[in-house]
Amino acid sequence: MAKYFHKKPNMYVSHIQLKVSDLARSLEFYKNVIGFTVLEETKDRVYLTTDGKSSLVSLIQVENAVPLQRNQTGLYHMALLLPSEKDFGNIIKHLINLGVRIGAGDHHVSVAVYLEDPDGNGIELYFDRPEDTWIWQNDSVYMTIERVDFKEFIDAADDNWRGLPEDTVIGHIHLSVANIDAARHFYTKVLDYNVVNNDFDKAIFISTGKYHHHLAFNAWNSENGPSAPPSAVGLKSFTIVLKDKAYAEEVKSKLKAAGYLAEVYDDEPKYVGKQFFSTVDVNGFLILFTIEGE
Repeated sequence: MAKYFHKKPNMYVSHIQLKVSDLARSLEFYKNVIGFTVLEETKDRVYLTTDGKSSLVSLIQVENAVPLQRNQTGLYHMALLLPSEKDFGNIIKHLINLGVRIGAGDHHVSVAVYLEDPDGNGIELYFDRPEDTWIWQNDSVYMTIERVDFKEFIDAADDNWRGLPEDTVIGHIHLSVANIDAARHFYTKVLDYNVVNNDFDKAIFISTGKYHHHLAFNAWNSENGPSAPPSAVGLKSFTIVLKDKAYAEEVKSKLKAAGYLAEVYDDEPKYVGKQFFSTVDVNGFLILFTIEGE
């Protein structure tokens, strides 16, 4: 099952912090359009869940928020992986019924639809085709962008939309970066990811455990661009699950040896995981590391 790729010992993303300009507006969108439920809500933060136990996404109110500019580094999209073709069909029908504008792509390894939240944050909703149908040539997986046959997936739906299924996970995140080569070096040399596809201009896809990608980076609009200011909407942090405490200490040592800080992080103690620390990567993204996960 595809969900194996989002369990230890793989290094997968378990949680994302998103900065928003209007918390009430964003909450309505993520509940009614995307299908999350609320795990906990405070004055300036909402923790979103699918299973009532853990949070995949937290929304953070930013005062005097400004939009993310096209040439700035930041979130390209976060991708929510649905458990089955039926679930994918259900959410497509749900979005159609709401009149939501979507894009779509058949990537061979997966099929996806794309939309934006009220602040322009990109969201991908997808499901994985069986891994035995993926085409590998040595250590590179074939991915493409083809037109989606929506009828196939709508026919698979059972018209039982009740929000995101509880087994939904963050399948991957895709980031706009200033320098692809720097991103490649950090995530494959300082961390232990593998590049599994670099067939697209100014983009790389990386993973562990031969998944098609846990993380992706592109410089299509942001090459040599500036980091977004703290007041910009979009990504605040993402959390990567490490396999155990010994490996966490190894990651800390490699970060420090490469000149990166490995610091205690206490801004969001809930739902992120215990035994965690943080760093800021080569493109200015805040990464939280935890050893808690499936």
